[in-house]
Amino acid sequence: MKYEGLIFRPPSEAESLILQVTVGCSYNKCTFCGAYQGKRFRIKRFEEVKEDIDEVSPYMIRRVFLADGDALIIPQKELLRILDYMQLKLKGLERVGIYGNARDILKKDVEELKELRQQKLGIIYLGLESGDKEILRRIKKNATVEQLIRAAKRVKESGILLSVTVILGLGGVEGSLIHAEETGRVLSEMDPDYVGALSLMIVPGTPIEHEIETGKLVLPNPFELIQELEIMIENSHMTNCFFASNHASNYLPLRIRLPEEKEEALRRIREVLRRKDPALLRPEFLRAL
Repeated sequence: MKYEGLIFRPPSEAESLILQVTVGCSYNKCTFCGAYQGKRFRIKRFEEVKEDIDEVSPYMIRRVFLADGDALIIPQKELLRILDYMQLKLKGLERVGIYGNARDILKKDVEELKELRQQKLGIIYLGLESGDKEILRRIKKNATVEQLIRAAKRVKESGILLSVTVILGLGGVEGSLIHAEETGRVLSEMDPDYVGALSLMIVPGTPIEHEIETGKLVLPNPFELIQELEIMIENSHMTNCFFASNHASNYLPLRIRLPEEKEEALRRIREVLRRKDPALLRPEFLRAL
């Protein structure tokens, strides 16, 4: 496999083959993200992708994740060509995953997404980050709350699984409450199959690092981040969702099914907040992106 630069994938794709079909991110301006610094965006030629698929074809590959951060931007015909070839060569293939931003999702109608699902594209990972429109504007998300909700609903309508990412701490101390409340509200409207909550960790060289250095943004402390998690879950009303905050960046790992385990999770979070015992949290040295 020929990878260009660092490769990122969702935690749930840990056992998947990572197939790099694009390099970098076509937007690459979100203030908190340093994942694709130094990468010039391009879509790989089919011949390059084909060579990588051929290389792993002798092995049993059940799941594939299409990297980098903006693979859904590939034109429909070319994306179908890649999926078709994977099905031809990877006999054990069960599911393909991909990152998708709101604008790229909305460029495809429901029927086009269904076409992709028929070719085993089974899950799309969408970064919401926050449900607060002012935070989205500040972090230069390149999508409005309304666009993000529409994109989520389009994925759901197509039958493709939807996994949504949110980031604790993104509103700083000042915006913490509205960030948590509005994110819970928007998640309810999206009604995703999965939610992954991360905690904001500062990547050197990103614009948000400058905000913190100048005091424009003050990061919540660990227990304030956990309080955000409580409020976010409290304000979330999904019909059938697996909610996880077990990413390495988080202080309090949770893996819960909503709505069934909502009250139990809230009781656990409130007990941690009542005790405020650092021993109950993931140690700082174990936290990572």
